[in-house]
Amino acid sequence: MALGNHYSAASPIIKPAKPIKKYTGLLVGLLLAFSSQSFAQSEKKSPWFLGFSAPAYMEVWIETADVVDIKERVFRGAGGGIASVPKPPNNRGIARGWVSSNGGGKGRHFTGADLPRLIYVRWQSLVEPQTYEAYIVIPESAREIMRKPEKAFCRADGKWITDYREDIGIGPAPGGIAKVWLGGPCLKAVEIVRVVGTVNKQGPSQGKNEGRYALPLSPESKTYIEKFGIPFGSW
Repeated sequence: MALGNHYSAASPIIKPAKPIKKYTGLLVGLLLAFSSQSFAQSEKKSPWFLGFSAPAYMEVWIETADVVDIKERVFRGAGGGIASVPKPPNNRGIARGWVSSNGGGKGRHFTGADLPRLIYVRWQSLVEPQTYEAYIVIPESAREIMRKPEKAFCRADGKWITDYREDIGIGPAPGGIAKVWLGGPCLKAVEIVRVVGTVNKQGPSQGKNEGRYALPLSPESKTYIEKFGIPFGSW
């Protein structure tokens, strides 16, 4: 499954097996309170973007990304598929100390919802291999940034515009690390949160694929890892 370009449907979130205890009651309550209504952002009309990118060569398959917005509406399957990952030939890429350098990554524009409060992500780290899940709480300070217009210079056309940091880029990495950035087409991405996820004990595809992972490693990633290994602790 490849990541699409647009998302607008709302549906109940799937509760993962053995979720983090502090969020179990929260998710159950949201399931009970779920409504099929959809909401547009209150501060601006344009949708926000949800994308995924991984460190160089550290290939990732997103099993699901489920969103809870500030109106407590739940959107299941808001993301999925292969994350954006740089794979320069001849080991020229650098995975260690990775920062967001490829925008929001692969993803889709998210309409029919207000700004996000909680994002649940379950992903396969194909280089280990291992399956992780994480609950990412989006702070109010981040939503304030998303609502605030900023003057920005676009190098592409050499013009000054008013832009918003409406792109949410999630960066899943080996070891269960997930970083989140806010950016815009002409605005530099800023990191807003770093989360350490947990191993999903059901394994890939929630145990429905006999332990098989979604994709084999590309030759570029395999070559890099054989030479340099996985730089755990650098993210």
